[in-house]
Order: sequence, then structure tokens, then C-alpha cells
Amino acid sequence: MVEKGSLYIVATPIGNLGDMSPRAVEILSGVDVIACEDTRHSARLMQHFGIQTPCIAYHEHNERQACPKLVGRLQGGEAVALVSDAGTPLVSDPGYHLVHHARAAGCAVVPVPGPVALVAALSASGLPSDRFVFEGFLSAKAVARRQRLQLLADDVRTLIFYESTHRIEASVADMAEILGGDRQAVIARELTKRFETIHGDSLNGLAAWLAADANQRRGEFVVMVHGSHAESARVIDTEAERLLKVLLSELPLKQAAALTAKITGLKKNALYQHGLTL
Repeated sequence: MVEKGSLYIVATPIGNLGDMSPRAVEILSGVDVIACEDTRHSARLMQHFGIQTPCIAYHEHNERQACPKLVGRLQGGEAVALVSDAGTPLVSDPGYHLVHHARAAGCAVVPVPGPVALVAALSASGLPSDRFVFEGFLSAKAVARRQRLQLLADDVRTLIFYESTHRIEASVADMAEILGGDRQAVIARELTKRFETIHGDSLNGLAAWLAADANQRRGEFVVMVHGSHAESARVIDTEAERLLKVLLSELPLKQAAALTAKITGLKKNALYQHGLTL
């Protein structure tokens, strides 16, 4: 049953329309308006399920302008649903501003759970799933992307990323170089779709696999990387920190961390991350 004045966050299929829940159909049919990331994309979904509710655009380029109007409609007693192009809204998709302001205005925000690519991929990956961190999309800029990976290099949790067709090769190559080419990882591509692929190997192996087959570089990707082994993350003692500080006074962080690692035997990535705090 749809409650007036409520905002519904509705998950939609990431590929297979059979994953649409009956509750999602009921809610989308019963609200006054549906805010869509792409109205043309969502129109096909609505047509398939016979949903005739009016749709309006709500995406990253207009969300700040559209948000006050939608909150006003909620305060006026209308029920509103939010959907993204695929999966659960707000997970690497627009919606944060709307949920934040709707709650601040005292409106009810109701989740309608369903598909989300990162959870689907992790469940079938064979990688540890008790602790993980979702990083979304890495930066399109190589320097920023590599800096972020440096910060994650010693994280013991399973690392999960989204990636696009255009950057999958470069991102996996950077992961192999910075996280370690022998680090185990899994690529999940085109989940729930016709050409769904879930392929595991070392990061070096995955880089070679992508380079060898252009078909494996197409689609939407979830990349999951095994966390750093806890025993390799040795504590940075006082003497190592003192040496790092001395070198930082004369050298860029990357060089100072590398030289400190050679002298002390500690991990370069751990020293780099520690250097950022200094």
C-alpha cells in the first residue's frame, strides 16, 4: 500500500527483468510521480510492466534544482518514487540530495529493496564477503586513480569497484601495479544479462585476459580484489617514522616512502599512506 507524502527508493533490475519484485511494481503503479535518472530508459521498464505513472527526470545534472520541487510535492501529500537506470538508487547513482532533504523536511523515506550489482557480484565471487569496502568508480584521471589505490593497498577487506568499458583495462593495470600483480581478484561483467561473465584470476592474469579479448572489455563491470593479508601490514615503529619524516623534508612522498621501505623492510604502500597523515 502506498502512503501519501512518502518517498519510495525503488530498486529495479540490473539486466534481467525477471528480477523486478511485485512490490516494486505495486509501488511504482501507486505513487503520484516517478523520478527517473533517464526517463527514456525507464519508459521501457514501465511499458513492460504496464505502469502508467508519470515520470520526470532526476539525474546528476539537475538534482539540486529538481530536489526542492519534489520535496514540495511530498510535503503537499503526494507520494514519490525514485528509480535509477538500473539497480538500487544512490549506489553510484543520483538520489542522495533528495533523500537527505526529504528526511530533513520530516517526510517518510521508504526503501523498496532489490537488485544491486555489487552485492550480486560479491555473492558469486568466491572472495571473502564478511568484510568489504565499496569504492564505486575510481577517478577517470590516472593520477587520482593511482593515488586512491595507494591508499587502499593495505586494506584487509575485499575491495569492490565499478568500472566502465572505456577504463577497465587501465584500471586493472593500475591495480596490478599498485596492489600487486599476484593479488587475487574477480571481474563480474554484464551481470544477469545474456553475456554475463564472472572470471577470477590474479590481477596480472586479469589484465592479460582483458588485453587478449576485446569482447571481455565490453559492458558494465564490477571488479573485486582480495584484501591485503593482515600479516603483511607490519606496524610502522618510531624509528621508521623518524626516517620517513627526514626523507620527506627532502623528497616527494612517493620517493620518501620507497626509500624508507628499502631501508626498513616495511611495505612501501603502508609507508606512503602513513606519510599522508604526516
